[in-house]
Amino acid sequence: MLAVNEKNIAVVCNPLAGSGKAVTITDRIASALSAQNISFSIFKASWPANFDGFTDVFIVGGDGTINYFINQYPLLPLPLVLFGGGTGNDFHWLLYGTASVEEQLHIALHEPAKPVDLGKCNNRYFVNGVGIGFEGEVARALTGKKKLSGKTSFLITIIEKIFSYRCRNYSIRSKEFTGNGKKLLVDITNGKRAGGGFHIAPTALANDGLFDVVIAAALTVPARLRYLPVIEKGKHLGLSFINHFQTTRITVESDLPLQYHLDGEYLESITLTIEILPGKLNFRY
Repeated sequence: MLAVNEKNIAVVCNPLAGSGKAVTITDRIASALSAQNISFSIFKASWPANFDGFTDVFIVGGDGTINYFINQYPLLPLPLVLFGGGTGNDFHWLLYGTASVEEQLHIALHEPAKPVDLGKCNNRYFVNGVGIGFEGEVARALTGKKKLSGKTSFLITIIEKIFSYRCRNYSIRSKEFTGNGKKLLVDITNGKRAGGGFHIAPTALANDGLFDVVIAAALTVPARLRYLPVIEKGKHLGLSFINHFQTTRITVESDLPLQYHLDGEYLESITLTIEILPGKLNFRY
């Protein structure tokens, strides 16, 4: 492993993430690296075409930022570090928990890189998860809107959509599960949580070569209200209307355009083919 003073670090920042939070964190990182005489370059408004000559990449932003990064620089072999400069920061939480910027810098500079699984949905990559149905509708409603910190914006929108969302029919196929019918949501996850703190897949691991799939059957409005706090806390996997299993590949189809998100980024499609690429990314965590 390279000595700290032999590193040359690219720090890529999404200046729009977290209403300026990412910029503040980037400035703190720059000060700390300068104090330790570590070579680095900051990229904000314009990111480089490649990372030739760099030893590590620090990414400052939220789930949308890391999703953009892995699709802009697919299968980049360099060690990565994600600093939670976004709103929900669900994938950051998965790797670093509640570590401060200073604690995370120590990890970033001294810990070896470890493999993390990558997901592929049709022709796009993701790291945290795919949310189909209700979660997709929430992501659509939040697209282009300024978000409050944590899960506040997600929670407000979820409560609004609980009353109006109409469940759709899905055809779901994997080696482990086959099902048709109306579902509230279908989540295919690499991470444990989404929406800034909803523990949708509390047993998921990002380095086991498997997706955790959580399917919720169609629920009435009163049932949605009753079970929202249960799902938020990750206590729902044993409930009768939940199917939970692990897989490496799954296909989801609908007769209407699927509303879904990849790491919070809203998309639509008729068919989704989702597969896991084990250990394709390297993170220091």
